[in-house]
Amino acid sequence: MARKSLIAREEKRLRLYEKYKKIREELKAKGDYEALQKLPKNSSPVRLKNRCIFTGRSRSYYRKFGVSRLVLREMALRGEIPGLKKSSW
Repeated sequence: MARKSLIAREEKRLRLYEKYKKIREELKAKGDYEALQKLPKNSSPVRLKNRCIFTGRSRSYYRKFGVSRLVLREMALRGEIPGLKKSSW
């Protein structure tokens, strides 16, 4: 489980991104890069980090499922993900 502060920080970045998304698009279309630089750093989409929806883990994140490898494996073993099973040979 990731620290609560890291998860909260990521949620804050997501809220800022959503808030300034339209303004950012308009400034880019105009080519006004000076005004674009005055926006908060955390409102940039580049600063967002994908995190597991269950544990908050940021590393080994599977975008297709929205979870980390550890949660993905547990869900696959329980049969909660259709068409996915643990391989063995």
